[in-house]
Amino acid sequence: MSSKGIPILSLFSGAGGMDVGFRKAGMRPVLAIDNDEAAVRTYNFNVKRKLARQMDLGRLKPGMLEELLKGKAIPRGVVGGPPCQGFSVGNAFSNPKDPRNQLPYRYIDILKQLNSANTIDFFVFENVPGLKAPRHLPRFRRIRKKMESAGFRIHETSIDAYEFAVPQHRKRLFVVGINEEIARADEFCFPHSAGTHQTVRDAIGHLPGPVFRATGMTPKDIPYHPNHWTMEPRSKRFEEQSFNNGRSFRKLDWDAPSWTVAYGNREIHVHPDGRRRLSILEALLLQGFPETYVLRGNFCQQVNQVCNAVPPPVAFEIAKSVFAKLYGRKQRSIA
Repeated sequence: MSSKGIPILSLFSGAGGMDVGFRKAGMRPVLAIDNDEAAVRTYNFNVKRKLARQMDLGRLKPGMLEELLKGKAIPRGVVGGPPCQGFSVGNAFSNPKDPRNQLPYRYIDILKQLNSANTIDFFVFENVPGLKAPRHLPRFRRIRKKMESAGFRIHETSIDAYEFAVPQHRKRLFVVGINEEIARADEFCFPHSAGTHQTVRDAIGHLPGPVFRATGMTPKDIPYHPNHWTMEPRSKRFEEQSFNNGRSFRKLDWDAPSWTVAYGNREIHVHPDGRRRLSILEALLLQGFPETYVLRGNFCQQVNQVCNAVPPPVAFEIAKSVFAKLYGRKQRSIA
């Protein structure tokens, strides 16, 4: 992997969706951290080296981050999306005391620590729009205030991935902070659209049928792609073709975008032909990942990685805007 590019630190990196987009835009992750062991294996498998580390950022002790960054290029940016289940409007059982609700503050603590030691040019924070819902708004205001007190001028917007050539409707909150010491008078501008829209057919219409999961199956038993596998359909709903009466059995339309790729309990959306659920690969492509990307781990771990990921095309467009704001004149020398 090239050593060129703006060095960045990736927190709550998951399977690496955010980083795929930032890398394409001229940013270079020097360290990625996530608490999910399978996601860390996925990340490292795809970058071909041990760049990601498994660690609970909620329990990060003083000096640990400096030790992990020793010998690496000093990050000039921080990107990441703390776990969002506690703020999701789709989580009917969200708990105000959910310990995951404290992780955005941990993100800011790390940001402030790094900015004090070595000036950080920018950060990008991703989360669900529910973080600004009425019951969570006081918390979001505290988060924003702490971001400002860490030394950044804050910009925020809600983005639907569908507007950035991702074949699904997926709305997410993005907060971009530009260091107040280097922020120019002109405002940071978020991208508005990539100009093209994609459908389910555009993303997965070319694929052959997947392999159904079997005991003892390994990636070598899946001929097209290691993630082109799914569970064998056993529900009577597939026989009755009874779909779209709730969240558990949503059948996709070939010529429309997918619903938000956010699953639980292995309940991946139903394939447009109505005979099975999507394969992991199909879900991955609906998130905008390149087809060369490979997820590691068991079925449940792969599902979690897909649904938690930031769509790379969205990350790419935001990264391009950050790059243009801060490093546009240097683009030729570092691209």
